[in-house]
Amino acid sequence: MPDINKITEALIKFRNERDWEQFHNPKDLALAISIESAELLELFLWKDAAQADTEKVKEELADIFSFAFLMAEKYQFDVESIVMEKIKKNAEKYPVSKSKGSAKKYNEL
Repeated sequence: MPDINKITEALIKFRNERDWEQFHNPKDLALAISIESAELLELFLWKDAAQADTEKVKEELADIFSFAFLMAEKYQFDVESIVMEKIKKNAEKYPVSKSKGSAKKYNEL
């Protein structure tokens, strides 16, 4: 996906201009993803989903995607390939015939 590559290149340029690569090891990138995910969750705390500030949701999602793309780049993963592989695995675990309309985990279907 060229768009993902463009995003990753822009993130790397931004990071490198600030000499931040030294802080972007896999452990810290994983922590950053988790922390940003918690910040996303916080936007929904004690509210109906419709009450969440969509601009803040957008910002937190951007942070999560950014750190995830940098993690993929660190391991030289092709984002499109790994997502498509995961969809294929999930399709096997959750066949439509058993999982359609159900929120059950694959081992409970």
